[in-house]
Amino acid sequence: MATITVVIAEKHRPAQTLLAAEALKAAARAEGHSLTLSTPDNAAADAARADLALWVGPVSEPFTASRFTEATLDSVLEDPKGILSSLLAPPRQGGALRLAAVTSCPTGIAHTFMAAEGLIQAAQALGHTIHVETQGSVGAQDTLSAEQIRDADIVIIAADTQVGTDRFAGKRIFKTSTKSAIHNGQALIREAIDKAAVATPGATSAASPSDTDTARPGPYKHLMTGVSFMLPFVVAGGILIAIAFALGGIYAYDDAHKGTLAWALFQIGAKSAFALMVPILAGYIAFSVADRPGLAPGMVGGMLAASLGSGFLGGIAAGFIAGYGTRWLNRFIRLPQQLEGLKPVLILPVLGSLLVGLLMIYVIGQPVAIALAALTGWLQGMQSASAIVLGVLIGAMMAFDMGGPVNKAAYAFSTGLIASQVYTPMAAAMAAGMTPPLGIALATKLFADRFTADEREAGKATAILGLAFISEGAIPYAARDPLRVIPSLMVGSATAAAISMGFGVELKVPHGGIFVLPIPNAVGHLGGYLLALTTGTVLTALMIRLLKKPAV
Repeated sequence: MATITVVIAEKHRPAQTLLAAEALKAAARAEGHSLTLSTPDNAAADAARADLALWVGPVSEPFTASRFTEATLDSVLEDPKGILSSLLAPPRQGGALRLAAVTSCPTGIAHTFMAAEGLIQAAQALGHTIHVETQGSVGAQDTLSAEQIRDADIVIIAADTQVGTDRFAGKRIFKTSTKSAIHNGQALIREAIDKAAVATPGATSAASPSDTDTARPGPYKHLMTGVSFMLPFVVAGGILIAIAFALGGIYAYDDAHKGTLAWALFQIGAKSAFALMVPILAGYIAFSVADRPGLAPGMVGGMLAASLGSGFLGGIAAGFIAGYGTRWLNRFIRLPQQLEGLKPVLILPVLGSLLVGLLMIYVIGQPVAIALAALTGWLQGMQSASAIVLGVLIGAMMAFDMGGPVNKAAYAFSTGLIASQVYTPMAAAMAAGMTPPLGIALATKLFADRFTADEREAGKATAILGLAFISEGAIPYAARDPLRVIPSLMVGSATAAAISMGFGVELKVPHGGIFVLPIPNAVGHLGGYLLALTTGTVLTALMIRLLKKPAV
């Protein structure tokens, strides 16, 4: 029989607190254990005398009673027996562990699934069992069940966007980036076993610098969360606009064509999907920072940014102002218990929207609009030499850390300019993102002695990924020989992007690779674009031949 001390620290929910206490007592009696209730003031002393200790509810001060396991009040009410079973389960640190994991990346295409595969292979190699939930572009797949979460010794969150952790309350959680899971899953799992900490209820998660050396700073995660939600609107709007122009000509939007299919498609793409780009970007940046209370202020700020002409730059500013402002308001506004429920539905949305709205109208919106107009005018009026220099910069950034922060910065910049009808950087970015895997795939055929048998076989799949603008197909090759492969990729990508910018190629959709090229008007100057892709691919392969040593 075990003696258990329980502290339920929920001041504002007295009825639920009483129900949870009785449910835990009944579950303990049924298993033959002794359970007593304690208070926060006596928690440390009572825990020292007990075999096990459970803390239910938020921790409002530095938690020194390290013997406590945490849980939320809702989780206790939902499954008191499961919470008690998890508390009583013997630790298995020295043997095989049961792991749960969630992977997610901004675009939800490649890194999400590569990280999942890396974790699965690493867990198998170390003798652990693991269940991985992928939160990709089509939604969550292989969703973790309540039983899998309950039985997990450690939850690993390998994400470059925000991932909610409410359901993992009471579990040891380790937060990191997808890159860590892709490049060295075994080291990641060992680090998680050593450093995982019990989740704080009500948190959202993304890797922070303190979590792991490879984690990105917080603002990067918030920005990428906004970009990931914005992308589907850009893709849908861009393709529909291209089809509208193909059917009705470049004046399909004119009232003379009102009622035609081309006019309708333009209204859907330009007036609806594109109109939501900046509000969605700002809203989900704020959501990432402040959770649900930040969503409304962020979208309001984003809509103001769009209406004031400050575009995606204003949307980014509005998102961060709304997010951090709402989080500050939530932290410092104190209400009586009876009015606490008004904060998330009334007080925070109103005050947050007021804060970001006034700042956008009177302080930030106009200067950012002037800056964006200047940037747009400079990009649209660039001479050939300047365009080529910008292309070299975008291309080198895209290939430097495929899927990493430098790559995503170049991609987010290019994508955001679509809202300002500047399409040349987007074409350069996609060309630069396609050439690394295409160039490596070509090199595995032309210069087979530079690669192992496994690498040569994987070259076929790498080519398909490259055609679809999934740069991550090149990552395994770069990881094995970064000092030679990455410079080769950067040279090829910079060349492809420079040629694209030099020809003035425009791309109205931010993803899809070669599969969007047949769409009428999606790509301007198709011949120049194909030349850029071909040249970049061939040059990448030649650079690999020059720099990479023969495989042993």
